[in-house]
Amino acid sequence: MRHIPNILSCLRVAMVIAFIILFTKQQYLVCLILYVAAFLTDVLDGYLARRFNWVSDFGKLVDPFADKFMLIAALACLLSIGKFPWYLLAVLVVKELLMVVGGLIMLRKKKVAVYADIWGKAATFLFFASITLTLVNLAFNGFIPEWVLIILYFAAIAVSIFSMFHYAYKAGFIGRKYRVRTAYDEPPADE
Repeated sequence: MRHIPNILSCLRVAMVIAFIILFTKQQYLVCLILYVAAFLTDVLDGYLARRFNWVSDFGKLVDPFADKFMLIAALACLLSIGKFPWYLLAVLVVKELLMVVGGLIMLRKKKVAVYADIWGKAATFLFFASITLTLVNLAFNGFIPEWVLIILYFAAIAVSIFSMFHYAYKAGFIGRKYRVRTAYDEPPADE
């Protein structure tokens, strides 16, 4: 039972591959269903891992990988048909690479895995909403105005970049001179 979150994360990786294949065949409704299902399995595996303490080192790696893989794949697919600007994807890829490097540094130096906070979750939700609505438009002949989607994408990117700086601040990569210790350090015994 304790492997259910890991199984769900691996299932999400398989969903990404299916999403890409189906997107190239213009099966947008099935892609919409897959994308929503992937999001729901992400929510479920996180809940199960926390609720029953089914956290594993494998899960700490595969869960964020599956999330980022789906996000980048979906946006790259949308870019391929002109529904997402290339420069926003470039910014997002650079941001994600910086987050991976920062996370690996934290894991190596402090033996701490960095978890999503409220800003990271807000960015995830904004991306989910914008991609889902774009897929709805593709599946049902575009009844959502393009300007609404563009605003959502820009908001998602802005919150995502803010979350990166927030993580960097909490981890002590920036603003270190203003804090005695980082948010990921063990608190002193008297706190």
